[in-house]
Amino acid sequence: MTDARGHVRMRTVFDGRSVRGGLLAAATAGSLLLGVTGCGGGEDNDGLPKDYKVVSGTQLCGGNAISAEASRALRVITGSSRFEASSDKYTVAQAASDLVQVFPTVTDGNACRIFKPIGTRSFQLRITWSLVSGAPTSTPASKFTVLKMGERTVTATEKAYVFFACRSPRLLDSTNVAHIALRVEYWGMPKDPQDNVEALKNAYATVAHSYSLAMARELRCEKNGGLPAKPVLEPA
Repeated sequence: MTDARGHVRMRTVFDGRSVRGGLLAAATAGSLLLGVTGCGGGEDNDGLPKDYKVVSGTQLCGGNAISAEASRALRVITGSSRFEASSDKYTVAQAASDLVQVFPTVTDGNACRIFKPIGTRSFQLRITWSLVSGAPTSTPASKFTVLKMGERTVTATEKAYVFFACRSPRLLDSTNVAHIALRVEYWGMPKDPQDNVEALKNAYATVAHSYSLAMARELRCEKNGGLPAKPVLEPA
């Protein structure tokens, strides 16, 4: 569900009040590396910025957010193993810093954007974080499969959420627990898959787990926020 300005509300996942994140930070604040660097860097003969790069999945989002397993999952989701390089602001370190600055406010923030290379079929994957009021308790919508990761993980054919709790010396009041929701979502109008539902659900959950674990480590959460070292894909 989106509001009139195109912002997505975290509370659309559950029916109750356990997730009360506000509107996402303005999506227009950051975009392709092309948009970040194209104005000042000049262009090559092919019309692309001189510093335009295409990279593997493990090099996205700062280089330590997407594991090799999650990179393979991105190929399931996008059909590609090569992507536009992320802009400098889309790193786990930056996302963690942004979260620390606003804690304990219930709010949202951008984490990363993933695009297929220019010249291929357009595709955008958005990764965002939210500080929420507590662990999720309501029943997820029927399209989601619940997994045993963190406080709760739910995954569907076009998105996945990982909820985890973080107690960390980096937080303003380290005696308080931050409840964090990390979302990976296809941005657009996905078609209902006919024959790869389980594969897509597992792929989204794998990418969401990878970034969540990287975020927990960057925040220095106790016991990595209760997240396993490897994604757990069996239904709860």
